[in-house]
Amino acid sequence: MSWTQWFIFILILQVIHGLGTWKLYIKAGRQAWEAFIPVYNAVVLMKIISRPWWWVILMFLPIVNLVMIPAAWVETARAYGKDSKLDALLCIVTLGFYLYYLNYVADVQYIEDRELKPKTSTGEWITSILFAIVAATIVHTYFFQPFVIPSSSLEKSLLVGDFLIVSKLHYGPRVPMTTVGAPMVHDTIPVIGKKSYLFDDNFEERNSSWINKLQLPFLRLPGFENVERNDIVVFNQPADTLLDMNNFNPDRNYYKPIDKKTNLVKRCVGVAGDTLEIRDGYVYINGKQNELPPRAHLQFSYEVTFKRQLQPARIYEIFKKYDITDFPRYGSAELAYIVPAATDEAIAQLKLHPEVAAVAPIKQVKGERDLIFPRDPNYNWNSDFFGPMWIPKAGGTVQLTTENISIYKRAIAEYEGHKVVTRGNQILIDDQPATSYTFKQDYYWMMGDNRHNSIDSRYWGFVPNDHIFGKPVFIWMSIDGINDGLKNWKFRWDRIFTTVSGGPERTSYLIPFLILVLGLTGYNKWRKKKKSKES
Repeated sequence: MSWTQWFIFILILQVIHGLGTWKLYIKAGRQAWEAFIPVYNAVVLMKIISRPWWWVILMFLPIVNLVMIPAAWVETARAYGKDSKLDALLCIVTLGFYLYYLNYVADVQYIEDRELKPKTSTGEWITSILFAIVAATIVHTYFFQPFVIPSSSLEKSLLVGDFLIVSKLHYGPRVPMTTVGAPMVHDTIPVIGKKSYLFDDNFEERNSSWINKLQLPFLRLPGFENVERNDIVVFNQPADTLLDMNNFNPDRNYYKPIDKKTNLVKRCVGVAGDTLEIRDGYVYINGKQNELPPRAHLQFSYEVTFKRQLQPARIYEIFKKYDITDFPRYGSAELAYIVPAATDEAIAQLKLHPEVAAVAPIKQVKGERDLIFPRDPNYNWNSDFFGPMWIPKAGGTVQLTTENISIYKRAIAEYEGHKVVTRGNQILIDDQPATSYTFKQDYYWMMGDNRHNSIDSRYWGFVPNDHIFGKPVFIWMSIDGINDGLKNWKFRWDRIFTTVSGGPERTSYLIPFLILVLGLTGYNKWRKKKKSKES
């Protein structure tokens, strides 16, 4: 729904609330009209049920309000003496319409100075759990979120098994667009494997379903920096997969809400307004080769030929010595092996090894067309030779032709909501002839440092601003072999409690953190002892 439609919808809810509670407001010594005024009625209700004013804010936060609004229904019933478990259950299963019964049928009286503390330990436990969920959901949604590196696309900078803290404050927290879903869960509920949110992914019903109309328009709260070139960014994959990362189809339209698409982490090598080109696997921005930060290390595929037959264990030992950790596969000739990913520094040293006969890069040839964005015969591009191409910018205008429309069609149609059709030599946008288009939002180009082992913008195109999720800032845990079973886990102590970006040398803050925790623990024990002596 649009913001206007949401405004009308909320007004209707206010009328429903007023009709169901105005007599209860009067019994609490308030005026009947106060039950109908949006927001103000919630402030007054908090006074009636003896709850803090900031509950009102929580009741309007998406996802959080799924807990807070039912809590307000239950507290309203309790304020009028209906405090049994059955009353609480009726409030929830009737979606609050139990208050209509209290308002028009039941003979209830307002309890002004009621006991707010739950009467049983079970009730107290449930209350604590609910508010812990609310607090965690707020932090998870608007401040920081944990994230685990699933693939080696940013190998050397971020490793498989790195546990990250992703900041949503840097680029500005994105208000959830999906309004009905499980808190602190992305697209799937763990264990049961069911979808965690309410959404109709049926292609024919997707745009007309009433369920999908509960989606909020995109809104980002202010941040304190913009996405900059070479930032490592977490974002929602624009062309999402159907089932998992192995079933990628770059031509598939997205079928999930934006904020429920698969979370990916890549490096932003091109920002809005840049002209990007890839030459021999290296990115050039506005004609100049992109310079990566100190901790970034590009990796490419190579074919390594040995002088004699070696055992697999010996081959692995040699590669491991030069920090080449992706196990090789057989190459094009005898004694040759393909190394999926290696840095320039590692290859330079590997060439000097006495058992290595030759090392050759595996790259595509310029002009050789591959199944890559924009998948158009007009562009003989591949993952190593690509562009040049302009990255759309909010307010920026591109002149459209039948040759370049394939580059910008997805952005105009899917991400900016227009109908785009090409008929002969004519381009129609929303059934009107168009020779240019002015973009509404910024776009970015995301790539992995592991250039031959990364599904990225080269395959699906631009990443819109509304898909930007956050910025990884901290590695709080790192486990080698995380996908190989618990018995094979090894902690990478040099990476635990380190920052994601910074100088060439990684600094661990684990010891200072432990000292801080021990200091705070000791201080709290001392303060409690002192307080008990004084009492």
